Amino acid sequence: MLATILERSTDARVRLLVRPDHVDSASRHLDDAGVDRDRVMLLSGDVVSVDLGLSGTEYLDLIAHTTDVFHIASIWYLGVNRKQTRAVNVLGARNVLDAASEMKNLRRLNHFSTAFVAGDRTGVIMEEELDEGQRLRNAYEETKHEAERLMRRAMSSLPISVYRPSIIVGDSATGEIDKLAGPYYLMSAIVMMPPNIPMVLPGRGDKPLNMVPIDYVTEAMWRIGERDDTAGRTFHLCDPNPLSARKVFELVAERVGKRAPISGTPMRLARLLMRIPYVEKLTRSPRQFLDDFNQLSIYNSMHTLDAIGDELHCPPFPSYVDQLIDYIRASDSNLDVDMPSAEEMLG
Repeated sequence: MLATILERSTDARVRLLVRPDHVDSASRHLDDAGVDRDRVMLLSGDVVSVDLGLSGTEYLDLIAHTTDVFHIASIWYLGVNRKQTRAVNVLGARNVLDAASEMKNLRRLNHFSTAFVAGDRTGVIMEEELDEGQRLRNAYEETKHEAERLMRRAMSSLPISVYRPSIIVGDSATGEIDKLAGPYYLMSAIVMMPPNIPMVLPGRGDKPLNMVPIDYVTEAMWRIGERDDTAGRTFHLCDPNPLSARKVFELVAERVGKRAPISGTPMRLARLLMRIPYVEKLTRSPRQFLDDFNQLSIYNSMHTLDAIGDELHCPPFPSYVDQLIDYIRASDSNLDVDMPSAEEMLG
């Protein structure tokens, strides 16, 4: 998102709120990426703290000069305890709202939510819908849902846009991703499996597997946030034409010359198979992803498609699957394929 902001707005100056224990690594990352440090100020703070953990002078400077806020900090990993998840995802959102309410020059607060606030809902899900009697299946869905409710209540007094991406994968041009998560567990398993051992897919795999590349997500957020008529609205950042889960992984297997995955396996049996030591090592037991694997949820993106216009389209999965595979192969020795720690996933 930072790269998109700096590229699209050549005169933008960005204050980047970073947790104190990550300031040094953030600084190194910016230098390695060749970011103009005159345009980016690192602020040591935390969304869970009063005044975002900033000193009085820093906070006053922040609220005096900020025009656009991109609130992305959240915990998504299910291994973090519920209290920590709630602190970052809900209290963090409330603290950002408190700060935004004091920003006299605020033009837009962009809130990064998730399509999975829909929980176990099936069928067509509209962008303006939130509370529809759905069951929220884990702490991540619960807290992101609650945070979005906070944002909606504040829309009457603040210019807020809410974005709901589906499953985010790597850059459509380079395949780059920082951690393997969600569908990457199975894609990596297919790439790494011996040729004579097929991957086992739970269920029939005939439901849509909605994935979006990160470059589309950030570009869409930027374009929507720049429009004056998009405040007070919610946007699904999803693939309008997703493949079925089975088609996705059959395509991956085809591109790497492996046997097509076996579908139709009962969920319970698939979980047992994934506990086999070698298979478990490859799949990393993606429980949340398996829960979503056979759910018929269709995310209507009417508002998004209207706001981004004809110049931007979500790339279809077949157009960038080779880039994802190449990046998995090239990064096999140093890419973090283990579950992230709680510390890494804190906002």
